[in-house]
Amino acid sequence: MSIEGSSISKDFSEGSSSSSGGGSTHGSTTPSRYESQKRRDWNTFCQYLKNQRPPVPLSHCNCNQVLEFLRYLDQFGKTKVHIQGCMFYGQPEPPAPCTCPLRQAWGSLDALIGRLRAAYEENGGSQETNPFASGAIRVYLRDVRECQAKARGIPYKKKKKKTTISQTKGSGGHDDQDSSSTSMMHFVP
Repeated sequence: MSIEGSSISKDFSEGSSSSSGGGSTHGSTTPSRYESQKRRDWNTFCQYLKNQRPPVPLSHCNCNQVLEFLRYLDQFGKTKVHIQGCMFYGQPEPPAPCTCPLRQAWGSLDALIGRLRAAYEENGGSQETNPFASGAIRVYLRDVRECQAKARGIPYKKKKKKTTISQTKGSGGHDDQDSSSTSMMHFVP
């Protein structure tokens, strides 16, 4: 079964409800939206590897194929990212259209990597060899986030490692506490 590039992009960018892998749904339980999306993303990535010339077996997949996949998906993005020469570079709401490219938003790529990281291990991959957990992927995502923040004029605030509860100008201290404590969990050795 072969899926063309347009089907791959449709599954990722539109959250298509069809499964690319031909898997069957279990009778009485319906998977959550997250589980369904994770399965579609996994099937899309596996199909991407099969479509490579020569095809890349999953057992030989490394962070380089993951990075190529992310760059491939960029062409199907829907987020305007201004280039440095654009007169709207750094403006969050430009007053007129421009010819700058559409890209995948950083948040979408970050969420995709999270789902693929989980799917890799659920499909028999070991945590130690997970290409989606590679430092190179984290660096790439950080670079995309910073580049898009500058280009779109949207600052991304770095989360502090220590939890500090501060009520400033209705910042919603409760949300800050939840997000910083969640981010702390990622740094536990």
